[in-house]
Amino acid sequence: MVNLAIHGFTLPVEDPIIKFLIELVIILFIPILLNKIKVPHLLGLIIAGAIVGPNGFNILLRDSSVVVIGTTGLLYIMFLAGLEIDMGDFKKNKWKSITFSIYTFAVPFALGLLGGYYILNFSLLTSILFASLFSSHTLIVYPLVSSLGVTKKISVNVTVGGTMITDVLSLLVLAVVVGMTQGEVGTAFWVQLTVSMILFSLIVLFVFPIIARWFFKTIHDKISQYIFVVVIIYLGALLAELAGVEAIIGAFFAGLALNRLIPHTSPLMNRVEFVGNALFIPFFLISVGMLIDFRAFISSWETLGVAAVMLVASIGGKYAAAILTQKTFRFTKDEGMLIFGMSSASAAATLAAVLVGYNIILGESPNGEPIRLLSEHVLNGSILLILVSCTISSFVSMSSAQRIAEAENEKTVSDSDGQEEKILMPINNEEMTQKMINLGLLIKNKGTKEGVYVMNVINEETKESSLKNAEKILDNAVKLGASADTLITPIKRYDSSVVSGINNVIKENEVTDLIIGLQKERGFTPSFIYNLYNGYLKNEHVNLMLYHAIQPLSTIKNYVVLIPPGADREPGFFYALLRIWNIAKNSGATMQFYATAAMIAVLQRILKKSNIEAEMSEIATWEEAQQKAEDLGRDQGLIIVMADRNLFSYASQMHAVPDYLNRQAVDNNYILIYPFSKERDIAQESRSVNNINDFATIGKLISKVFK
Repeated sequence: MVNLAIHGFTLPVEDPIIKFLIELVIILFIPILLNKIKVPHLLGLIIAGAIVGPNGFNILLRDSSVVVIGTTGLLYIMFLAGLEIDMGDFKKNKWKSITFSIYTFAVPFALGLLGGYYILNFSLLTSILFASLFSSHTLIVYPLVSSLGVTKKISVNVTVGGTMITDVLSLLVLAVVVGMTQGEVGTAFWVQLTVSMILFSLIVLFVFPIIARWFFKTIHDKISQYIFVVVIIYLGALLAELAGVEAIIGAFFAGLALNRLIPHTSPLMNRVEFVGNALFIPFFLISVGMLIDFRAFISSWETLGVAAVMLVASIGGKYAAAILTQKTFRFTKDEGMLIFGMSSASAAATLAAVLVGYNIILGESPNGEPIRLLSEHVLNGSILLILVSCTISSFVSMSSAQRIAEAENEKTVSDSDGQEEKILMPINNEEMTQKMINLGLLIKNKGTKEGVYVMNVINEETKESSLKNAEKILDNAVKLGASADTLITPIKRYDSSVVSGINNVIKENEVTDLIIGLQKERGFTPSFIYNLYNGYLKNEHVNLMLYHAIQPLSTIKNYVVLIPPGADREPGFFYALLRIWNIAKNSGATMQFYATAAMIAVLQRILKKSNIEAEMSEIATWEEAQQKAEDLGRDQGLIIVMADRNLFSYASQMHAVPDYLNRQAVDNNYILIYPFSKERDIAQESRSVNNINDFATIGKLISKVFK
């Protein structure tokens, strides 16, 4: 170890304040500097770690503090991959993910096995473990891909799903090889491994969601919810290790377990992503860089030879697997390169397997040197592999993801109908603030950071007390929006009538969506019903939603959606349907649609264009729909598409819905949606959808709304 005195300091730095300051300065300035020259900052953090690490200028040691925070960053990457994966697309494309995992496991494994056995003259057992190093990969560039907004692409979904499978397979190979070297592979070994994996999967995927749903229902403190998420990450990682696989698999499974319980547009999701991307993940990248020893590559030709074989097997194998996947499923060239970029980085599982193999001593050489399962040349070669693969992964992923994002943006602009989204939520009860904001964030179109308004009507007669209440509610609403990275515009309105105040704001701000909250204890009162039909529904250009909130939106497993006959003939139906679609996509809840056969045909066509998890059931009468609503269970919600008088889909029974909900749905979340009844720009073509078989017109409209 080198110790130098520089201005009163010794190297390596031991003062915890200075150590942490140096690391934060690296995390702060590396992205700023590299973004100017179009170099991925992920690569910069790795190189910075190598420079300041023990094998560089020896400024910082890779001690326990770095390892702990870095390990959290690695687990965070895998957790976010599981958390952000679109479960609807994942189920729809599971066979694509399985096919990709077979390609990306088998091709590099075969190349590594041939290279290790025939070129490097390793034993068969060593060659098998050597080959497994190249089958796995680490989604080190996932945060970068996520920041570019392309994680919803099928190619990304397939890559993430395939990563889970191939990492499990490669780590199982590691477990089997280690067992064989210790003479433990037998019936008991396989039974124990199988049982432990099944128990691990059942606990994480089925017990964790039950615990999390209870926690989010019971505990509303923001800090406690975040700490709970971190606890779940580490608990999943611990259970994975107890089951005999690496912790990263447990973190990924934990992300899958919480996938439906942390909506993608929620403040909690924003906090999870922010802390991970700002702190934990950069620390992981720096800790990886600290492993790099450039001197090892020039000290031995044998190390360079082993490293060359490893690079060809890993990078070449991953490239071939990506091209095979691209050709098999007819992805675009950019999508194929994105798959290659995401799957080419070797870090976590590779490093874990190398260190395990390096620490297994098979015996001693004649000169007393230990004979290891994986030699020091393989260990040093793996470090070079990590550096090169992360470099290639960063550049390829960034360039291909940018091209895909630019193409998507151009498509969005070309398909745009000029319709601006403006969501208004009148709130006069502090208890309803978070519930209303969460729904507003859930229904809004992804990618828009503005267009959400919160208002409070101040009564002139009780002006002073009303003003204090309004300021408190609006301030809280703005903070909630900021925590979800959304700008919420507060509006204070002085008016003697709540309804007239709301209606005037709608006209002044050209509001497109109005969300009215129903208080838990009161539900539909006679005065509210009067205001509904004589006030709110007079805004014919506005999509109206009445929201009854009993439990957090994230804890709803599925919704029963009732659509009356003829709803598709209303001007605002497809716009209202978009809101239902957004609830499903952003919360992960499943939708159980009940509608006529003709309506189901339309919904199935939409599902092909914008996938959510949904089931379709045919009903013919309103009485059948009412029966479905009566059968609501725990953690189920109800959505009913309504209509005002003189509209195609209006039924006389709709007037009885408020009383019915007051009796039957007191303990359930429900949303009544009244689509706008007067045509706006987006609905100009809806007039011609009088025939449900006019699929050309429907398809054109769907491509606009569900772009």
